[in-house]
Amino acid sequence: MHPGILLPILAQLGLVRELIIMYTTLQSVWDELSAEGGPFEINEILVRGSPMKIFKSAPPSLREIWLASAIHGDRDYLVYEDQRWSYTEVHRMVGSIAAWMANENLVQGDRVAIALRNYPEWMICYWAAVASGLTVVGMNAWWIENELDYAMHDAAPKILFCDEQRLNRFNVIRENHAQVKVVGIRLTEAADQVFNFAEVALFPGELPDTVIQPDEDACIFYTSGTTGRPKGAQQTHRGCVHNIMNMGFWGQCLSQTMSKLHGTARLDPQQAPPISALVTTPLFHVTANNCLAQASTVAGGKLVHMYKWDATVALQLIEKERISNLTGVPVMSRELISHPDFSQYDTSSLISVGGGGAQLQPDLVSKIDKAISTARPGTGYGMTETCGIITSIGGDFFIKNPESCGRAMPSFEVKTVDSDGSTTMPGEPGELWVRGAAVIKGYLNQAEATSESLTDGWLHTGDVARIDENDFIYIVDRVKDMVLRGGENIYCSEVETVLFQMDQIAECSVFGIADDRLGEEVGVAIYCREQPPTTAEQVRAFCSTRMAKHKIPRYIWMLDEPLPRNASGKFLKRELQGQLPIDQAQ
Repeated sequence: MHPGILLPILAQLGLVRELIIMYTTLQSVWDELSAEGGPFEINEILVRGSPMKIFKSAPPSLREIWLASAIHGDRDYLVYEDQRWSYTEVHRMVGSIAAWMANENLVQGDRVAIALRNYPEWMICYWAAVASGLTVVGMNAWWIENELDYAMHDAAPKILFCDEQRLNRFNVIRENHAQVKVVGIRLTEAADQVFNFAEVALFPGELPDTVIQPDEDACIFYTSGTTGRPKGAQQTHRGCVHNIMNMGFWGQCLSQTMSKLHGTARLDPQQAPPISALVTTPLFHVTANNCLAQASTVAGGKLVHMYKWDATVALQLIEKERISNLTGVPVMSRELISHPDFSQYDTSSLISVGGGGAQLQPDLVSKIDKAISTARPGTGYGMTETCGIITSIGGDFFIKNPESCGRAMPSFEVKTVDSDGSTTMPGEPGELWVRGAAVIKGYLNQAEATSESLTDGWLHTGDVARIDENDFIYIVDRVKDMVLRGGENIYCSEVETVLFQMDQIAECSVFGIADDRLGEEVGVAIYCREQPPTTAEQVRAFCSTRMAKHKIPRYIWMLDEPLPRNASGKFLKRELQGQLPIDQAQ
């Protein structure tokens, strides 16, 4: 056989062997950690009438998580601009706020609303409530008055913690909620009938002595609400604790696997340097709160808060605060590494870059790996309804398999189902259903929506996925986020993945456009930063070499401004569909 033919075959065989070793090693470490007697031993119990996988060693509530963090003492915990608080200082403030709320006659099970931008006070109020057995209601800071009014009626909190901008909005609807006590944070001047947070945080007292059951509500986070009224997802203490443990499990599993594969010394989690994380996404969502802030708190990490995302400010903070973990939506990582002054900043402290809230495009995975020598790309796939991550992936596994979102964590069962609810054949796409301790109790005051989303403990994620022979999951698209063109299914995310390979494209969103002949055609809104402007014909020419003809967008809008996003950073696809005139498409 000619060497020119033989060498590629041998290279392919070498790659296959390497992958087999990788997945076998991962499975071995996975089984060791989750086995009987292991640090993440899995048991099965009945939770709300359904069998659930749980971690045997999981504490019963977030109260225990918070109390344990006192051991971190004088380490920096919360940082905002030139202000910083240690763990000791925050524990004192949490005790004072909890004592004040008890003095205001709040009892276990009552609800407390938090309406703030990403100030450090967000987490202080959060811990004061959940560690007291109160339920936090996370208010979307972007809501206008009628949306805020809806959530206040829906959740009926007894106390509202809010900053000045949110207070101004609440004052418009205040007569509808006269019974609510209001605590103002970072107000420029005193306000009538508003308690001052600085005074509340000095109230004499400490956390009440209470016992919190695992299935009590810890937090109510509202879904984004891009269609209809938002739904309040009831996250339990068990669910939040298991999300923290899922993340801890994956961190140890990946670290030990990489150590075995590369022959390096295994890093003792107790000896690892403290995490320094940049809080880039809203704390009223699980990406920043449950997955970043809570997990960092357990590890004694530092949370550096950003008022809003700005790539230049992020680079400055990475250098100044020696940030190790950058977690956000994909567009943030893309803007960071493509920043014109990226090379001028010291980013050597970074060890993990990625995030959640949306899938990292495959091209971005390799770009992160190449741009930052010290950091590995990583991501987690999850939902508000699962208190955080369902899957996670990072390191070599993500580099070699960038289209996957990883394996489901050991406290989850997963399956894919067809439109009839029947389990699909292995490897075949279907709607992803998950069941586990981290799945929400339901939607507040919405029994019908709860029954539509939960079947015998199984959560219908609304995402189309396939699961490979190594149990790695691939999100294909949203169930309804699909273009049906002439009987051919075209998954929007597939087209977006190709488009993001064009260096000129900063943002894009693909959706269906009604067509009399074919049913639907593919449309896309694109925002570019490069000059001269990219043309629609250049986009189609690029696509023509990377996808079948019927998948190439017929309607292309080249926009002069970034695409509209919701509070979690996701593009408002339906809004784009409704606003873009057909006659202006190229």
